[in-house]
Amino acid sequence: MTAARRCASTVGAVLLVIADGMLAAPAAHAIGPPVVEPGPPPTGPVAPLEPTKLKAICGIPTGVLPATDFTKQTGADAMLDYRSAWRFSRGAGQKVAVIDTGVNRHPRLRILEPGGDYVSNSDGLQDCDAHGTLVAGIIAAAPSPDDSFAGVAPDAAILSIRQNSGAFDLAGAGANSSDDPNATSTGYGNTQTLALAITRAVDLGATVINLSEVACAPVAAGLDDAAVGRAVRYAFERNVVVVAAAGNFNTQSMCSAQNAMSDPNQPLAKGWDTVGTIASPAWFDDYVLTVGAVTTSSAPAEFSLHGPWVGVAAPGERITSLDSSGPGLINAQLGQDGLSPLNGTSFAAPFVSGVVALIRSRFPELTAGQVIELIKRTARTPGDGPNPATGYGVVDPVAALTHQLSPAHSEPPSDGGTPISGPPQPDPGNVRARTIVLGVTAASLALMAGALALAAARRRDR
Repeated sequence: MTAARRCASTVGAVLLVIADGMLAAPAAHAIGPPVVEPGPPPTGPVAPLEPTKLKAICGIPTGVLPATDFTKQTGADAMLDYRSAWRFSRGAGQKVAVIDTGVNRHPRLRILEPGGDYVSNSDGLQDCDAHGTLVAGIIAAAPSPDDSFAGVAPDAAILSIRQNSGAFDLAGAGANSSDDPNATSTGYGNTQTLALAITRAVDLGATVINLSEVACAPVAAGLDDAAVGRAVRYAFERNVVVVAAAGNFNTQSMCSAQNAMSDPNQPLAKGWDTVGTIASPAWFDDYVLTVGAVTTSSAPAEFSLHGPWVGVAAPGERITSLDSSGPGLINAQLGQDGLSPLNGTSFAAPFVSGVVALIRSRFPELTAGQVIELIKRTARTPGDGPNPATGYGVVDPVAALTHQLSPAHSEPPSDGGTPISGPPQPDPGNVRARTIVLGVTAASLALMAGALALAAARRRDR
């Protein structure tokens, strides 16, 4: 399958910045990391910035690939082995904000909170695109005896904020139109509403924020994402870990030019010299943990946008998650060519968000920066070292939860604990033998003393 076909199979939350007349591959320009301007985070009403309308049927066709057996372990679970990490943490006490297309209620999302809507007038618990529900399921779906699927952190809470949707558009706009040069969706949503949603998630008590959405633009075109930068800095400074998708390379979108891979013998930061496509919020790597996608064989996915801002990687192909329209599972989207697997960096990011929730639950004393550093340090780094495709490598949940722990703390305590042993009890046979030896020794000493006394008396008589 080509990179374009793979991207087409991704459920629609790849966010695009459209610039007229600039569909050709942009040339690379030497740039540096983005500078976040001073100032407070953006704030405003929890509502669309302009009147919107529903332009399509709410709900997109999804399904199950032929010959699927949901009782078998998923490829992502086999790669990450996150169920083994549940010995140490299941994410209890953590609130993961899913800023996305909304999240539908589902029986396997046990703790689901409404966070508001910047697209229409719902409370955030309406998903017309299926995307947000898929993301939430990867993070926190509860296990079921009927199948092998579960989210990475099943005891974590999900806070849903709807920020974009392909099913909505500006009221009065024509079909498939986009009058906003800073649009972050093929439907409705832009960098301003994204920034507002990030600020709101922090203020509602999120400890982790998942952003499975990307605004792309050629370096020469620029990108108006200053508000996003202030928002992610606000989250970081308030000890919230922000996890962002790297973005999907797609020749039909403004993520149309893949960034070159830098020389593995050079520091990762040298990759900024060859960047031709910028991606937001992914490139704010001082405040964001950016996630690239790998295939089922752990190789870098063709569709995953490269960049020196990529921190780690996670599974992004042939994904299984919750069905937004029912109680079951799905692993495909129905398109013009039939059912296609669910692929995309949008689905790699929530695996890492789930791991962050596990870590924050087990080690609540760690700061956001320390959590990000821990995940990078314990990732399965390729032999050549970090690179712009997968960063420091595939995330490793068990390694992250057990890193630098003493052997006494590497296993969770049992329910009753282990009693402290008293002094060792002597063996009865050894006591008996010792008594005999001591008795014989004492008798021998007495006989010797008597013999010496008798000899001394005889000498005196002489």
